[in-house]
Amino acid sequence: MGAVNTAALLSGEDVAWFRDGASLAVTARGAATTLARRLGLSSHRSAEIALAVTEAATNVQRHADDGALLLRVVRSGDQAGVEFLTVDSGPGMTNVPAALTDGTSSAGTLGIGLGAVSRLADHFDLHSVPGHGTVMAARFWPRTADGRAVVASAEPSPAGGVTRPISGETVCGDAWAVRPVEGGGDGHRPVLLVMLCDGLGHGPLAARASQAAVKAFHATGDLGPEGALTAVHRALQGTRGGAVAVARIEPAAGRLLYCGIGNVSGFLLGDHGRRALLSAPGIVGAQMRRLRTFEEPLPPHGALVMHSDGLTERWDHTSLPGLLNHSAPVVAGHLLREAGVRRDDAGVVVVKGAW
Repeated sequence: MGAVNTAALLSGEDVAWFRDGASLAVTARGAATTLARRLGLSSHRSAEIALAVTEAATNVQRHADDGALLLRVVRSGDQAGVEFLTVDSGPGMTNVPAALTDGTSSAGTLGIGLGAVSRLADHFDLHSVPGHGTVMAARFWPRTADGRAVVASAEPSPAGGVTRPISGETVCGDAWAVRPVEGGGDGHRPVLLVMLCDGLGHGPLAARASQAAVKAFHATGDLGPEGALTAVHRALQGTRGGAVAVARIEPAAGRLLYCGIGNVSGFLLGDHGRRALLSAPGIVGAQMRRLRTFEEPLPPHGALVMHSDGLTERWDHTSLPGLLNHSAPVVAGHLLREAGVRRDDAGVVVVKGAW
């Protein structure tokens, strides 16, 4: 395995969800163009992003029973790019390779086809299961004058997540963040620290708590799960507080260290099932009992999943053939589609390919 690409490992900056409807493609195209230009991408690159977003949104609009498009900012060092994720509960694709073949485009789309979308993107991933639905992720970085990407993206980032506000709200009280541990790992597989926070309730006050958690998580110098959680606890005092879990992935040691307070679900996934990770009752920022860290072996070719109670635990990744062969954002999107509820904020973060 080569060196892990740690691009875009900070917290997700979810700009907006666009729900399926007659104006989905038009609305998403306009928002994508505006976002790309605001980030300083060239007019040519902005047009490419708008074209790709329109093709993807039109496919959702025409074929999904229930679908949406997420548009957000991704960052690597001082570079900013655009990522979109489509999630739908449509009939799914029976032949994904054929759908990505040049000249193949569903009736009513722009006619460029998903294969062209994949070439316009610096990273593209699509997973579809007949009878379940399709999740597609595409990431676009700025390009130089001669068309070269300014961010090397030969391998997808090992971490990715999705947050979605409760119906009727525009901000989400859930947040996630991932950071590499400087000097950790074996040079090829860095130690990673992962956090998920579910701010109590929903709306702006819950979002204030979760963003305070993200800021404290990135600022702390204590990179053990208990130390990071203690730093978040201090930062959340004076806010609503929340449920928080922190995981430390140590690939060289083949282990995961996990510490959680409140109703955040954590799982290690493998080819044959999943193993639950334990959290203690309490509210971070208010009532937090003595912390305890649990150690678990990392499953071969597996993944870490952490999510808020905006997703039920009634999901089974083994019912989605090939899911663990796909990128972390696509896995997160499928779990949101399978288990997300509309009556609460929802957040899920996935790490895979990190060990």
